[in-house]
Amino acid sequence: MILELKGIYKEYMLGKNKLPVLKDVNFSMEEGEYVAIMGPSGSGKSTLMNIIGCLDQATEGTFYLDGKDIRACSENEMADIRLHKIGFVFQSFHLMPKQTALQNVEMPLNYARVPKKERRERALKALERVGLSDRVNFRPNQLSGGQMQRVAIARAIVNNPKLLLADEPTGALDSKSGAQVMELFRKLNEEGVTVLMITHDAEIANHAKRVCMIRDGEMKERGVTP
Repeated sequence: MILELKGIYKEYMLGKNKLPVLKDVNFSMEEGEYVAIMGPSGSGKSTLMNIIGCLDQATEGTFYLDGKDIRACSENEMADIRLHKIGFVFQSFHLMPKQTALQNVEMPLNYARVPKKERRERALKALERVGLSDRVNFRPNQLSGGQMQRVAIARAIVNNPKLLLADEPTGALDSKSGAQVMELFRKLNEEGVTVLMITHDAEIANHAKRVCMIRDGEMKERGVTP
């Protein structure tokens, strides 16, 4: 089991009142799975993603990632988990505009203090995996939206994370580029990468092998896609 959440609640204080966002969420994933969590705006899916991504802590419940009790982790330990265990792909890419594709992909390896030669080799290999070996020295403003998202995916996988966490990964792309990015996720999953995708789009969710629905902070399995 790569990921296990039991009885997860999340509430925020709104003045003196408690605002419940997640209500008794139970969710697990095996290594190598490809799962989508689908829900409309305001359903709690972004809050759940932040908890799974170790960007926020649940109010109540247990959460294990790769066998580690996340609720017991310090801020520093959570930062270390984000660096080494989770690869993030966001809707808006979050690339550094003045850095080349290669430099953007190398960034997590810089934080992990990987030696320069190994950094370059691993970043080049990651860009090759996403089909951008001919764009290594291009800056984001020289790339299409689909290419920028592929650079972001290369950056997310360069540390060989246990979990690839994608938040609305095609939200800023046209349909053709979106289809190419979804094909890349399929390919990476076939290579053994564990993929968890957060989306509001049923068409995008259907690319996953398993779909879970979240609505009003409550989660249920939709079933397995063929």
